[in-house]
Amino acid sequence: MPTMQVSRKVDYALRAVIFLSQEDADRPLPAKEIAARRRIPIKFLEKIIRDLMRHDIVRSHRGARGGYTLSRPPGEITFRQVIEAIEGPISLNVCVAGQKDCSVLSSCNMQRVWQEGQRRVLDYFSETTLADVANDVNSPAPLPV
Repeated sequence: MPTMQVSRKVDYALRAVIFLSQEDADRPLPAKEIAARRRIPIKFLEKIIRDLMRHDIVRSHRGARGGYTLSRPPGEITFRQVIEAIEGPISLNVCVAGQKDCSVLSSCNMQRVWQEGQRRVLDYFSETTLADVANDVNSPAPLPV
């Protein structure tokens, strides 16, 4: 049965930045080390890192001891920022994506549910930082009520 899920690309991006948040912020890590330690295909990780750099989440360091670090402290980088750097704006349904030409909008009973779900998801991802999960890998933060 198909499921709604986060893309593999977002999963890899979050794995990579969480790993960076757990390491010494002053020691750049090579992409090969990140890929090996987090089981991410290196070519895929390189593309992901470019997106994360464009959105000021990851910084590149050149030279013999070069690699990547977070561009800001882990407490200042949210899941939402990482997800949107990789996939663009988060949207549970076209109804909440700003689409105005819905043919059933006037008679739709679900719009309120989609809007509330969207609000909760965005709030949760906006409030959850890398620091929140970096030191507690086995215990996810509770969902807001």
